[in-house]
Amino acid sequence: MALFLIGLVILAVGGFFYGKYVEKVFGPDDRETPAIRLADGVDYVGMSKGKNALIELLNIAGTGPILGPIQGILFGPIAFLTIPIGCVLAGATHDYFVGMISIRNNGNQVPKLISRYMGPKANKIYIVIICILMLLTGVVFIYTPGDLIVNDLLGMDVNGAAIWYAYAGILLYYIVATLFPIDKIIGRVYPIFGAILIISAIGIFAGVVITGGADLHNITQGVLISKHPTGQLFIPIFFITVACGILSGFHGSQATLISRTTKSEFEGRNIFYNSMLIEGFIAMAWAAGAMVVFNRGTALDTNATLMVGNISREFMGKIGGLFAVAGVIVLPITSGDTAFRSLRLMVAEQINFDQSTAKHRVLLSLILFIPAVLILFFAKSNAQGFQILWRYFGFTNQLVAVFALALISVYLKMHGKNYFITLIPGMFYAFIVTSYIASADIGLRLPMNVAYVLGVVGAAFFCFMISKVVKNRGDEVMKTEQ
Repeated sequence: MALFLIGLVILAVGGFFYGKYVEKVFGPDDRETPAIRLADGVDYVGMSKGKNALIELLNIAGTGPILGPIQGILFGPIAFLTIPIGCVLAGATHDYFVGMISIRNNGNQVPKLISRYMGPKANKIYIVIICILMLLTGVVFIYTPGDLIVNDLLGMDVNGAAIWYAYAGILLYYIVATLFPIDKIIGRVYPIFGAILIISAIGIFAGVVITGGADLHNITQGVLISKHPTGQLFIPIFFITVACGILSGFHGSQATLISRTTKSEFEGRNIFYNSMLIEGFIAMAWAAGAMVVFNRGTALDTNATLMVGNISREFMGKIGGLFAVAGVIVLPITSGDTAFRSLRLMVAEQINFDQSTAKHRVLLSLILFIPAVLILFFAKSNAQGFQILWRYFGFTNQLVAVFALALISVYLKMHGKNYFITLIPGMFYAFIVTSYIASADIGLRLPMNVAYVLGVVGAAFFCFMISKVVKNRGDEVMKTEQ
């Protein structure tokens, strides 16, 4: 219990002071933002700080900060330190700078920012990786709500035929959403379900503090780091498994959207940085809830999606648990819609396939759904299918984050600011993604000692590329700065 509470203090107090420092490094001013300067009533629309913060939070806090920590807590109570420290130093810092750099560049999306500051070659690599991430994100956001619908709402077997009807229904929504503005209908209730998500985290937190203290201890042997039930190593796998709650590359695509509706640069810390701190709290609450439920006898190999219902009912009762699950179902579906839309637009742009007609939008969507269905089939036909799917998602998500941290480091170095605050997290995650893909079953399957050496090489390469890009492009970029 003490370590859990210490982690929350780090998250709140550390986030407050470090967030102010991050803001100082960037240096917001009173210049007109794109929401004012480029106002068009569609994409560029000034909104209040509170509304922007809520939308940002709902966009980033889907199932990521729930499913990742549920799996990550199997590594032990070390999660109660790594989640808040990582969130403060890496995740929230990443989200703030991406959003603010976008504001300084007319609300441009990350690919355009990478092209501007790091060059077209880097952008081409990034486009491939972000497309893979959007595909995997979309699949995860079919898999998880589908399983929750069948198991927790219908009370049926997630491995039976019913699950495919649930998946088909979600896919059908994604197709129809390309033709009609259904997202506007869902958008009317979106804040309600977002509130449910936050309330459920608070409810689980309260339940853990009030009734779960005796069971809030290490799941297996060890002090801080448990021996994982399947023998997985804490480094690098923990930081791939907990893909959200600590750091998420996906957040960059959301922060750049909100950059177009932010009326003042001074609102950025509350909108971008603090929203990630709240996601960190959500991750901490679900991690603690999972530890308690596991210690009360739930099998350690229970699927993470099924654990959502177990944890909700444990601390919020049958009715409260049902509402919590409903929120966890709706939010990933709406995020999955965004992921597939983004993927469709990216692919269409790369192959010059016109998307102005409904016919073309549906056609390309159907083509993109083919690999999605194949991945779903694999995930359901393999006993460890979801864990494998999640690790591919986690790897690509963190790789995208590495690109964003490189972008931020280049930006800060070009402007003579303290770039070490993103260079160091970037080097760490370059080490993580390199060593992971080098050693993992889904990667090269090299010995761990070799993978760690390659991880160090990856971190060094990250640092080298920052210096090289700044040297080659710094003068050119700074001549065109606003």
